[in-house]
Amino acid sequence: MDFSSMASQAGGSNPKMPTEKFMYHFKSQMEQAYAQKFIETLGRKCFDKCVTKPGSSLGGSESSCVSRCVDRYIEATGIVGRALFKANQ
Repeated sequence: MDFSSMASQAGGSNPKMPTEKFMYHFKSQMEQAYAQKFIETLGRKCFDKCVTKPGSSLGGSESSCVSRCVDRYIEATGIVGRALFKANQ
């Protein structure tokens, strides 16, 4: 991630720019990057696990497997996130 371009987009090169505004833009960029990485990882892991013979569409068992995989991955991520949040309090 290019923080210098992000800073200039958020007005970071302007010494008068409030720190809050920069931090808002920084946090927004980090959340967007995290979400993108999460979706890429989720897609790759569930595809690799569930789709044995890639084709033009998913079979019924592949579709069910992908759905369960996504649900479990999201649930596990939530559990880990809550545990980390609780540990930091």
